[in-house]
Amino acid sequence: MKTLNYCTNKIHTTQSILGIINALKYQQKKVVFTNGCFDILHAGHLQTLHQAAAYGHYLVVGLNADASVKRLKGNERPINNEANRATMLANLTMVDAVILFNNDTPLELIKALLPNVLVKGGDYTLDHIVGATEVIANGGTVAIIPTLQGYSTTNIINKMKG
Repeated sequence: MKTLNYCTNKIHTTQSILGIINALKYQQKKVVFTNGCFDILHAGHLQTLHQAAAYGHYLVVGLNADASVKRLKGNERPINNEANRATMLANLTMVDAVILFNNDTPLELIKALLPNVLVKGGDYTLDHIVGATEVIANGGTVAIIPTLQGYSTTNIINKMKG
């Protein structure tokens, strides 16, 4: 993965983060996980990430890789490639780690990390949050953060198109 030279030490693979996660859990630190495309970073994203970070000691952001974003959002997306999106997230003070994933959902990543807290932004219900069953079965919790109204990457793109 091609990245810029800013905070790239926060960008991990699943394998490279497992030792960190295990050490944090051993120290009784809460690992928090959230995910998304984060294509055009906006105030809604920042609010969700700030609130997610408040649930624990270490915030891991699962980031949809470019191929995943294309499958989910269409051929015109992402606007920013995965290296740029990962670097932007890694430079946020509330984000401790960023992990790219290629699947349409982060389920395999969540199963590997088994965070203490799974956070999702939006109008989800518990039964529709990918990984919730696995996190709860492992003794963790799930938090749903309300979306900041008026902020959406799709709306930003549509406004730019006129």
